Amino acid sequence: MDRPAGLRAGADLHIHTSDGDGMASISEIFDHVTGSTDLAVIAITEHDDIRPSLAALEAWARGRYPFELVTGVEVTTRSGHVLGLFVDRPIRSFQTTGATVAAIHDAGGLAVIPHPLSWLTRSVGARVMARLLQDPETTPDAIEISQSPAARLTRRRVLALNESAWMLPMTGSSDAHFPPAIGGAVTSFEGSSAQDLRRSIESGAVQPRICHSLSPAQLGWRNVVRQQWRGMSVTPRKIIGPRVGRLLRRTAS
Repeated sequence: MDRPAGLRAGADLHIHTSDGDGMASISEIFDHVTGSTDLAVIAITEHDDIRPSLAALEAWARGRYPFELVTGVEVTTRSGHVLGLFVDRPIRSFQTTGATVAAIHDAGGLAVIPHPLSWLTRSVGARVMARLLQDPETTPDAIEISQSPAARLTRRRVLALNESAWMLPMTGSSDAHFPPAIGGAVTSFEGSSAQDLRRSIESGAVQPRICHSLSPAQLGWRNVVRQQWRGMSVTPRKIIGPRVGRLLRRTAS
């Protein structure tokens, strides 16, 4: 979907599906993005598992959609979450945050700090951010401004710290676990393609844009509770399950 030069498009770079702790399938998300948004780029970013994003890319390649798709993963580090965008291989969980950022860069990706400073979910704090910024290899490529409940509580402090100390590009993302939440916050960039988006992040020419927010009542309290329960069961099983399996195999051998 080409846009005239100089016009800005929108991207949502933090979306979860039912292959992780989200509540909608890849096809349902694609249908929603196509029919209910004008997004030019989206990213599927499950917790600690690159496979759903690769499956989404395969599904996207089989169709004709008015948006492009970026592969990604939300990695759990020892000090919070880090988004790896434009990566197509696994990034190991529970490393230091610096090692995770470096691994994302080594995989050819961009590292974005989601919902920084939040105490509602695993998030990178101010002290860790200060350490990351001391080394170019561990410096994140951007921080995320999100419409998630976890991010909204600390947004003012994040904006103030970024202006005074961090000085990183800012992306906008929904951190959506329900289709209606997609596009609640977007990354505004010049162009229309995923590569245009990447160049804009790397050059600092992106802007976060807040579009809408949905209350738990609007999503349905029962749905919210189901999603929270899913998050407490699916994500740990993906991380711990393989580790437990390897431990049991070593013990038996």
